[in-house]
Amino acid sequence: MSSALLAMSRHLEVRDVLKTIVASARELLDAEYAALGVPDDHGGFAQFVVDGVSDEQWRAIGPLPRQHGILAAMLQEAKAERLADVRKDPRFEGWPAAHPELADFLGLPVRDGDEVIGALFLANKRRPAGEHSPGREPRGGCGFTEEDEELLSILAQHAAIALTNARLYERSRELTIAEERSRLAHELHDAVSQKLFSLRLTAQAAARLVDRDPARAKGELRRVAALAAEAADELRAAVVELRPAALDEDGLVATLRTQVQVLDRAHTARVTFTADGVRALPSAQEEAMLRVAQEALHNALRHSGARRVDVTLERRGGKAVLRVADDGRGFDPRSVRRAGRHLGLVSMRDRANGVGGRLTVESAPGKGTTIEMEVPGG
Repeated sequence: MSSALLAMSRHLEVRDVLKTIVASARELLDAEYAALGVPDDHGGFAQFVVDGVSDEQWRAIGPLPRQHGILAAMLQEAKAERLADVRKDPRFEGWPAAHPELADFLGLPVRDGDEVIGALFLANKRRPAGEHSPGREPRGGCGFTEEDEELLSILAQHAAIALTNARLYERSRELTIAEERSRLAHELHDAVSQKLFSLRLTAQAAARLVDRDPARAKGELRRVAALAAEAADELRAAVVELRPAALDEDGLVATLRTQVQVLDRAHTARVTFTADGVRALPSAQEEAMLRVAQEALHNALRHSGARRVDVTLERRGGKAVLRVADDGRGFDPRSVRRAGRHLGLVSMRDRANGVGGRLTVESAPGKGTTIEMEVPGG
């Protein structure tokens, strides 16, 4: 128990905390399967983490479960459930064909005060041959004992603290990023707008002096050139500050791989990244491709309902090609003018065109979306 609690306290990312909780619960109570679902406000689960199920099994099972049956009872009634055979409970509503067979079941709500923030459950208690533990129910009863329930209750209480802390950490990080963006926006506005205002006044003065005092007009024009150079320097400095540090230090491939790994941990959708033969690109192209990838990933993970998002970066016919493909709900490309700005497609196309590249979008309702950006070189 002590080891499990220490393991939970080491992580700050929500996804990592959830994985640690279910792995610790399964090991501590010696069960075949463990899972933890964090409910959303739409009858489903914002996150659902399992332990004891392979990636292949998980993909075969299909979409995330809804809030129904015994899972719904734990969330709504906020009480423990210890069952000899979950399949015989009147609330049982079945599961997909690829779902493993569960029998004895122990589940507890994860509570933060009066709020139920998750449902933690175990299934299929392992029974060593010939062993009989004190307090175990008679043969044919639930394999999980009252002692198991007490242990899981302690774990669930600490899980609530760890999960709440992880959420606060992520929220704090989001606020820090937002504050930094706001600071940069103010600095950019104050510095550059002042330079442009001075530039406009000086140019107007030069125009008035051209005929009656050419010498002074030349002086004003030299001042215009100096102000323009200063404005360009201010813009360049702002762009450098906005450019992701990791991109300068690690390059596009490593930066994309790291960001995809973070998103894969933070979302229920499976997010993957592969790179094949792409060489270093000019910095403007690398930044444009990173921004397009971030926008496409945001759309896929926040709006499409995708279960899988695959990001690839490859060299193809003398060009570097970025591809972000999801299996989400998709949309009708004919309505792209209406949906384009909402999905950031206009800005993505502008970024691609700005570095001599091209952006293509393929999608259909129910068929997912694929976004490709290609630039010369690579």
